[in-house]
Amino acid sequence: MTMSPPPPDDAPSRPGSPDHDPSGHPRHDAAAPPPARFAFDRWTWKEIAYLLANLPAAIAGFVYAVFLVGVGVGLSVTVIGLPLLALGLQGARLLGRAERGRARGMLGVRIEEPSPMARSHRGRGFLPWLWSGLKDPVGWRALLYSFIRLPWGVATFTVTLAGLFVLWPVLPFVARGLANADRAMVRGMLSPSDELENRIAELESDRGVVVDTAAADLRRIERDLHDGAQARLVALAMGLGLAKEKLTDDPEAAARMVDEAHGEVKVALQELRDLARGIHPAVLTDRGLDAALSAIASRCTVPVDVTVELSGRPVEAIEGIAYFTVSELLQNVSKHSRARSASVEVWRTGDRLLIEVRDDGVGGARLDGGTGMSGLAERLGAVDGVFVVHSPVGGPTTVTAELPWRDRVAATTAGT
Repeated sequence: MTMSPPPPDDAPSRPGSPDHDPSGHPRHDAAAPPPARFAFDRWTWKEIAYLLANLPAAIAGFVYAVFLVGVGVGLSVTVIGLPLLALGLQGARLLGRAERGRARGMLGVRIEEPSPMARSHRGRGFLPWLWSGLKDPVGWRALLYSFIRLPWGVATFTVTLAGLFVLWPVLPFVARGLANADRAMVRGMLSPSDELENRIAELESDRGVVVDTAAADLRRIERDLHDGAQARLVALAMGLGLAKEKLTDDPEAAARMVDEAHGEVKVALQELRDLARGIHPAVLTDRGLDAALSAIASRCTVPVDVTVELSGRPVEAIEGIAYFTVSELLQNVSKHSRARSASVEVWRTGDRLLIEVRDDGVGGARLDGGTGMSGLAERLGAVDGVFVVHSPVGGPTTVTAELPWRDRVAATTAGT
């Protein structure tokens, strides 16, 4: 007589698969256990051994969890309490790893290891490390697992031990049921939450990109001010000082120097306007993307057709990123593409803002090509954007950028 409950999630069950012979029967070396039978096979003995080992493992985990929480929380008012708790959570990670290994080897549970603690806090001082350790979700889940396992460990040990002497005929079925509960518990509490952890890692990386980009922009502005307008204004002040000295002795020379200073003032003002436009252009603030992108296109060395189909305006941050993305791409068209014409299209689809820049140049643009493409991709990625380059050698080049849309009016209302 054979009972065939559904195999575990991670157990392949198709005939002809690596774990089955052509007739559909499980191979003896399959990684996942076969259905429970009255006969005792190697998987049944593995499950029995696992269930009997639950009690000592649960006692060790429970003692560790209670000690860590008691001591860590009790000493949290001192300087050693929170660091001790952070270290203890790293130890709980090790307990979780041991339990995953035990379930993997004895229950056939295929389960990946969670990602390590956030690397962005390593090497940045004690407080970032402490905060990262205290909010580690993997450590807390492993600690909770260790805490609640004691009653389950007592129950599985008692039932399995009784089955060895009293319930021997049905012990394979009992062991399979209890082991399946263990499989579900391990998967539910010790498996990595891939989506959440990947999202956390992505946001930490994006935050670093935003910080680095902001620092680079500040350095660029400082350099432009120092080398451009500031140096020109210093020379202007010196020239006016000399003109003042010559005003009585040589009025004609003084007049020439004042004329030169007037020209320097105009150049300095233009440099400051250009710098302000590079920070955030007034036309973008006043009139939106359509007018701002048309202004960019007019400065491109090739004819550019601009089409903007937007019923409203996104928030300032997204609008600014869209503007500077198109600006950088059109600069690349002017400098590198050898194109005869280009086009810019901007439209909204659902909650996304889409940008497409095309040119009929020589192609060959790449994200790692040194033309600022990788920086654009990182900047868009920092706000959940997408940046795609299609540029075969010989052209044409099509760059598509996608940004999240948040309506400006809605954002303003939410802020108030």
